[in-house]
Amino acid sequence: MTALKKITIDGITVEVDPAMTIIQAAEVAGVEIPRFCYHERLSIAGNCRMCLVEVVGGPPKPAASCAMQVRDLRGGPNGEPPVVRTNSPMVKKAREGVMEFLLINHPLDCPICDQGGECDLQDQAMAYGVDFSRYREPKRAAEDLDLGPLVATTMTRCISCTRCVRFTTEVAGVTDMGQTGRGEDSEITTYLGKLIDSNLQGNIIDLCPVGALTSKPYAFTARPWELTKTETIDVMDALGSNVRVDTKGREVMRILPRNHDGVNEEWISDKTRFVWDGLRRQRLDRPYVREGGRLRPATWPQALAAAAAALGRGKVAGLVGDLAPVEAAFALKHLVQGLGGAVECRLDGAALRPGNRGAYAGTARIEDIDTADGILLIGSNPRDEAPVLNARIRKAWLKGAWVGLIGPMADLTYDVTHLGTGREALAQALAAGRQMTLARPLVVLGQGAIRDADGAAVMAFVARMCAETGAGLLVLHTAASRVGAMDVGAVAEGGLSAALDGAATVWALGADEIDIPAGPTVIYQGSHGDRGAHRADIILPAAAWTEENGLFVNTEGRPQLAFRAGFPPGEAKENWAIIRALSGELGRAQPWDSLDALRRALWTAHPVLARIDTVEAKPLAPLPEAPLGSGPFRPAVADFYLTNPIARASALMGELSALAARRAPARLAAE
Repeated sequence: MTALKKITIDGITVEVDPAMTIIQAAEVAGVEIPRFCYHERLSIAGNCRMCLVEVVGGPPKPAASCAMQVRDLRGGPNGEPPVVRTNSPMVKKAREGVMEFLLINHPLDCPICDQGGECDLQDQAMAYGVDFSRYREPKRAAEDLDLGPLVATTMTRCISCTRCVRFTTEVAGVTDMGQTGRGEDSEITTYLGKLIDSNLQGNIIDLCPVGALTSKPYAFTARPWELTKTETIDVMDALGSNVRVDTKGREVMRILPRNHDGVNEEWISDKTRFVWDGLRRQRLDRPYVREGGRLRPATWPQALAAAAAALGRGKVAGLVGDLAPVEAAFALKHLVQGLGGAVECRLDGAALRPGNRGAYAGTARIEDIDTADGILLIGSNPRDEAPVLNARIRKAWLKGAWVGLIGPMADLTYDVTHLGTGREALAQALAAGRQMTLARPLVVLGQGAIRDADGAAVMAFVARMCAETGAGLLVLHTAASRVGAMDVGAVAEGGLSAALDGAATVWALGADEIDIPAGPTVIYQGSHGDRGAHRADIILPAAAWTEENGLFVNTEGRPQLAFRAGFPPGEAKENWAIIRALSGELGRAQPWDSLDALRRALWTAHPVLARIDTVEAKPLAPLPEAPLGSGPFRPAVADFYLTNPIARASALMGELSALAARRAPARLAAE
């Protein structure tokens, strides 16, 4: 273990790792040092010079605190710790000079800049700049870039901090951005004017410390101080990214990331960030009942009476969709099983076994990727299934981790050893795994490997592989509701086909990803007029995930709370409340009248869900083995931008999907 070293910053003495830079040591001491180019998750550029400090006993000039390590500082003659000053006259003069140079060419367009009110340059000019300018010459101008429909550019405002270049290169793994020219002619640009080929590009909006890169869909719609900010959880994939939803009145205006080192660090995917326009379109805002082959508007009492009559006609099947909160899945299971029916959440046919939590939530945590020295991807394309997780795998690869892939080959933004496309490669991988000397191996099992008829055999084989090689298992889900629904036992013996077999009524709780066969009466409870609503005989309009409080369990088994940022439109209700009302209509009133009471019952029945933001130890019990099938694994996600009803209702997601299709290379006849 590295011995700590003492350092005194503005009279505060702290012990830090000698590998830390001065700016990091200052954060430990609670001293603020301004910065533009420095970011703790990116490489050090050292080019803005805003973080200058005075090193006592060092050269008689300011030093860049982001680029100087504590180990390089010299202590006092009698062994005193090195001394750094961040508020001396030398530092004050240096910062004023740096700020004056930064503002030489910066346009004074704050009143019409979309970054106004949350701009680092504004804030630091007020705190560390001067109230006059000695520059009278005309300002330089730069040509704006076309980065596509997501990121708006005003490159005249750019201060060349290169955060966007470093993010796209290091984190997103695409080398589309760079800096050309020197001096006054230097500018940030893209290679031959191409669009950024990444589904993480929206993060450069947050990284930009000025108004050079802003959100194109959000531009000129609201100012930061007009927005109500709600900290919640994302459901566009199963990662459970921590986000902040900003609303103005009843409308969601934007979605921003929150930092959580154990889940998404401080990044989110473009679908998470920009899907909010789908919350406004194709909404179900009143009940409907089908009469004479056509859906007609109905009142809530009429719709509930029709649904209760349908539920009393015979066998009932309950389907839990991909975006349903745990409370709604628990309430649906409680009611449908009380009617003698079955509930199923594995709508894609994934071979996930209830009761064996290590088999469907894995044994590893997301942050274990950071320390893994070998990662094997099986039937997974994390770039499409969980882009932020893919960036984490890339970070491990940059540190030297080996990455192998069994499944369709894809550009994952890092080098992989392609071991094969399907089942035949699994046995070879197990044999090779026995010979590997990796200290911290990790297996990422995607849903594409366990959706076919031999999914249970693949799952058992992977479990044995992990047991024999000592590898951790991370099951990468594609549905935000899946792990939580598995936790409450929303599964039917024999799977989806057994649940639907002979059913007179199907209660679809946001189930939009499957085609329900003709015959049974379909009660659809959901937020958007998607596939499930088209098939429905009775529609019960429900809240979207930003419009109700709910519990979601992410792909590693971490329960997290999502909080309501607004209210559902029209007559739509919260999901748990609809189920509770229908239970009363059936004469089987559920024993809770509030969400708190429902959660108490849920946590009593399933205590693991009460440990919010905690990943419990999940031992993997042995699974019954069977012969593997043959053939390649199929991708779990066909179109990254159109995976759920909210995304399919979004005009922006549709545009991005079309752009991605045009960028895809044309297949050759031999393929």
